[in-house]
Amino acid sequence: MTLYDLQDYLNSDANEYGLDSIATHGFLTATIVGMPLPNWLSHLFEGQEDKVATDIKNAIINWREEMLGDLQSEEGIALPLEFDEESGEMDFSPESELTAWSIGFVDAMYGDENVDWFSDEEISEDVAMLTLPMMVFSGIDTVDGEEDEGLAAIRRDDDALAQMANSIEGNLTELFLLFHTEE
Repeated sequence: MTLYDLQDYLNSDANEYGLDSIATHGFLTATIVGMPLPNWLSHLFEGQEDKVATDIKNAIINWREEMLGDLQSEEGIALPLEFDEESGEMDFSPESELTAWSIGFVDAMYGDENVDWFSDEEISEDVAMLTLPMMVFSGIDTVDGEEDEGLAAIRRDDDALAQMANSIEGNLTELFLLFHTEE
């Protein structure tokens, strides 16, 4: 199965348990750059991976391995997001690809209550700063129906959003180095 075939499947109604292709990319990215997520494939398919065809699961595993290879070869992980051709601007709306990607990333980041990206006090502040763009764009910071005021203020500032969006690819490399290299 090609990556295009996999993406078509992920974006189709046949994908009953998984995320769309953009959110899946975000999810896989988080499993690569951050704390190891045991049973990540199960989390991706909401515990229903047994109901997903083997060729789909294998294609996702291969996609993740390709992304890891890109990161390890210092190419970095490129976000699969489109820009407006005329203006060169990115869509920051709640329906945007950036939002979907960020939701997938944050889903993996918090996918297992036993995996805490902030558990190491020496790097927790760095992790918070490097994952801030994903938290802002995911929009999942609402608690009891109330949006975090600090993040809401950032969401109203297009310049801040553009800076955050532009920082994500570099932040991914920094996260990978924080979690996967020894000092």
